[in-house]
Parts: sequence; C-alpha cells; structure tokens
Amino acid sequence: MTALMRTHALTSGYGDATVLRAVDLDLRSGEIFALLGKNGMGKSTLLKSIMGLLPKMGGRVEFAGKDISTVPAHRLARAGIGYVAQEKALFQDLSVEENIRVSVRDQPLAVALAEIESSFPFLLQRLKQRAGTLSGGEQKMLLIARSVASGARLLLIDEISEGLQPSVIERVGSVLADLQTRKGTTMFLVEQNIAFATRVAARYAVLERGEIVDRGETRDPTAPRRIAGYFSV
Repeated sequence: MTALMRTHALTSGYGDATVLRAVDLDLRSGEIFALLGKNGMGKSTLLKSIMGLLPKMGGRVEFAGKDISTVPAHRLARAGIGYVAQEKALFQDLSVEENIRVSVRDQPLAVALAEIESSFPFLLQRLKQRAGTLSGGEQKMLLIARSVASGARLLLIDEISEGLQPSVIERVGSVLADLQTRKGTTMFLVEQNIAFATRVAARYAVLERGEIVDRGETRDPTAPRRIAGYFSV
C-alpha cells in the first residue's frame, strides 16, 4: 500500500518542554493504524502536532506526498484530514443536522447525509435532536460522522473508546470497519484499549515517553502480550 501520511523525526511539545522525540510513522492508504500507550506518553500531542495545532520543534509531516509541516489546521481540514478530538468538540446546543452542516464543504448537505447514511443511520433519525442530549457513544460517532461528511480521507481519532461500555465500543468498531471497507477511509487511532485497537487495526506502534518503543502487525499472536507489557510498568 502507498503511504498516505508520514512523520519523519517529528519532535514537538509545549513551550520549552519536549514531549515527542524524533517520531517516525507511516500510515498506508486505506488502513486502520493504532498508536497505543499509557496516559501522559505523548499520544494526543502527536495528533495535535500532525494536525497543525502545535508547533513542531523538528522533523516534518507529509500527507499525500506533500510536506504539511507548516500548514495550519484549517487548511489541513480542507485538504482532507479530519480530527476527532478526545475533548468534547461538538456544538452541544446545536442539532445533529447543524453539527454536520458546519463541516460540509463543496457539496449539498443532502449529498453529505447520504454519504454517512450507511455507517450512521441512527443519526439521520435524530437530525433535529440537540447534540448535547445524545449518549456519550452517539456523540463520539457524530464526531466521526462530521469528519466523514467533510470528505476527510484521513481520520485522526483520539481515544474513541474512552468511557464507553463494551457493547458501545463494539458498535464503534463496526462503524470504523465499515468506513474502511466501504469508503477506503484511512484511520489513525490513538488508544489505551489494547483489545479494541488490536481488533480493528492492522498495524500498531507503542509510544512511551515520547518515543516509539515497539511496532508491528496486530495479527502477530505475540502482539497483545508485548503491548500489555508496556502498560504494566
């Protein structure tokens, strides 16, 4: 598969504090990739750095063969990168339809709604419902649907399973698999849920103290045990 996104020796942080140290990653077009690690290891910082929400201290990021290291977040969104943040990023007082509408560009709303109908049919039944009244899992899926409606080719998804019941996590996993199979969407998952991540992703990497310490394919039978070792320390 061709690489859709790459980081080369990416170094980033906050102020004078370095959080990421020379991170090299590649995401192949159409795959689901998981970045795993405990809290405070720099996973969310990596997504924010890729998305242009944090300045880079070194290295570069490429998307579709172009250097995007200095491109601001709003232009990356228009270029086809969707960011599903860990923090609540919905307009809570707006309806489901209005939340989707603000993300749609270059096509009628009806076309965007048709694109998300297969993966998110329940949302089309709740278009007039206020987003803040949806369940936690439904709000997270609305965030994903909003990025899909924007035409994103790459989704950066931060801790989508956090705080969700197992049955809802299973539902989210099915939605991600459907997007990959039906639309060929590339997804970069940041996760702590090892079972979920290794079930939906084909490849993984482990981030510890801002550095990649392990990587491989999730079909490797030793992968879950190796990954778990980084969470037990």
